[in-house]
Amino acid sequence: MLLENMKSPDDLKHLTISQLQQLSEEIRRFLIENLSKTGGHLAPNLGVVELTIALHYCFNSPKDKILWDVGHQAYVHKILTGRKDDFPTLRQYKGLCGFPKMAESAHDVWETGHSSTSLSGAMGMASARDLKKENYHVIGVIGDGALTGGMAFEALNHIGHEKKNVIVVLNDNEMSIAPNVGAMHNYLGKLRTDHIYNRAKDEVESLLKAIPAVGGKLAQLAEKVKDSMKYMLVSGILFEELGFTYIGPIDGHNLELVIDSLRTAANTRGPVLLHVITKKGKGYLPAEQNAMKWHGTDTYKIESGEMIKAVAAAPAYKSVFADTLIKLTQQDDRIVAITPAMPDGSGLLKYASVYPERMFDVGIAEQHACTFAAGLATQGMKPFLAIYSTFLQRAYDQLIHDVARMKLPVVFAVDRAGLVGADGETHQGVYDIAFMRAIPNMVIMAPKDENEMQHMMKTAAEYDGPISFRYPRGNGLGVKMDEELKALPIGQMEVVREGKGVAVLSFGHIYDVAEKAINLLQMDGIMPMFVNARFCKPLDEELLLRLAKENMDIVTVEEGCVQGGFGSAVMEFYAEQGYHNMVVEPMGIPDYFVEHGSVKEQRQEISLTAEAIAARVRSLLPVNKQRA
Repeated sequence: MLLENMKSPDDLKHLTISQLQQLSEEIRRFLIENLSKTGGHLAPNLGVVELTIALHYCFNSPKDKILWDVGHQAYVHKILTGRKDDFPTLRQYKGLCGFPKMAESAHDVWETGHSSTSLSGAMGMASARDLKKENYHVIGVIGDGALTGGMAFEALNHIGHEKKNVIVVLNDNEMSIAPNVGAMHNYLGKLRTDHIYNRAKDEVESLLKAIPAVGGKLAQLAEKVKDSMKYMLVSGILFEELGFTYIGPIDGHNLELVIDSLRTAANTRGPVLLHVITKKGKGYLPAEQNAMKWHGTDTYKIESGEMIKAVAAAPAYKSVFADTLIKLTQQDDRIVAITPAMPDGSGLLKYASVYPERMFDVGIAEQHACTFAAGLATQGMKPFLAIYSTFLQRAYDQLIHDVARMKLPVVFAVDRAGLVGADGETHQGVYDIAFMRAIPNMVIMAPKDENEMQHMMKTAAEYDGPISFRYPRGNGLGVKMDEELKALPIGQMEVVREGKGVAVLSFGHIYDVAEKAINLLQMDGIMPMFVNARFCKPLDEELLLRLAKENMDIVTVEEGCVQGGFGSAVMEFYAEQGYHNMVVEPMGIPDYFVEHGSVKEQRQEISLTAEAIAARVRSLLPVNKQRA
């Protein structure tokens, strides 16, 4: 077993091509076996086994900088850089991170969970290298799906303009998470199949080399002939026109060819783009047949490919979202749905099966998705933009400038809000409350459960302005679902239980945890008021003023960052009203990035549990205040 002896990339250097091929098969078996127990991103990593081996075979990490775009394709990189034995802890609390992480290894030179960033990072590293007069290679590995992100093209433009020695490896598997969309995808497809161009290009280059050096004019003419051949045989020479030497496309599973091509790239001055064709899920038939399903998996049975998943007692929030959106579209023909490359994750595949002409997948292009929604809204449409909280961060300027400023009726369905578990700090959806609350004209809602969510969707459909509702990953609580959808009064909180002394204001899906805290307190004869806040903006000023007049102390609970969050909004309100003696104690996500683990473990770490909430309420009781 070659894999057993792989402790660092240096261990690859003495292997033959046949041994490297054997190693690639061992790594595939290792991934399939280990991820069947832990879950994780299987299909993306099976597709880059040979490419990763070749990168570490040809370059000297960490001196040479290898940047992985997105990061969920970096498992093989982790295996080859000494972390194989940590894989039983993959994505588990205090275990191996599912993405590159500098604290784990010197070989992780770039941290990423969002796509389209690696080339900008590579340009920065190459510029620093040149300023410091150092000598090393910078290699940015980016997928074809990530090229739908505009930031990638900003970087390509800059690299090509500056003529930096940067190698871009385009890992083309025709997929992001879902199948790719758009003109760039079609362009790459043309390159993949244009063997005539590549053969002609090679023949022209051979011919030029055979011409003796007889003067500058002839050499210039030959270059013009070569360039003319390109334009005759291909409809667009995009990468070469951006200033790159284009190599490919090549078979990314042919180790010898990938190694030779990387060596050519390393010996070429200026920017190089190596176009590598890989198959997502290669080596495991279920993943090859359905790469989207196997992009990120739970535990599974290797032989059958059957997922080992607990039977849910309640529908997933994304399913409730899709079902409700279908129902609303039946009532309102203005409604359309938009997703930035997450049609399955957001539940919109179901919606598209009913309303295919009304569902738009714009690819990994969150900024475009937001402004596209704004354009639709100007023409009387009612766009629902289904977007993960952590991805909405990327469209912040568009949210402010193109939607809220014009007070356009765009609905932001903020999925994966709150703690997300195993994906960890890059994907925690904990900042949307704070960053949207600062924006004029925004309405911000969060349902306590899946039934309330469908009513918030009705509220959003009827509201004439920008509005958002946030909901978590996973399943609902299993509550009874109302048949009739009703719009909620904008800004009105729900008093669930009357009480005295202390009021607990819960915002969003953390409600069930807060409710358990209330039940614990009531068992001890403590009867706080319990409020389902529902709205963070606007606030229920009438209720908040009532709490002030009744001398209530307040505990706010949210699964979002404390700084600038719902609790901050309540404190700001009282400060503006002159209630300077009000006690408001916010509970939420503290001021640091919460790492991967289960949501239960993450909540325990940050003291956002029923017991912690109950303890905070007890600390505000008069007898405990006097002791303090």
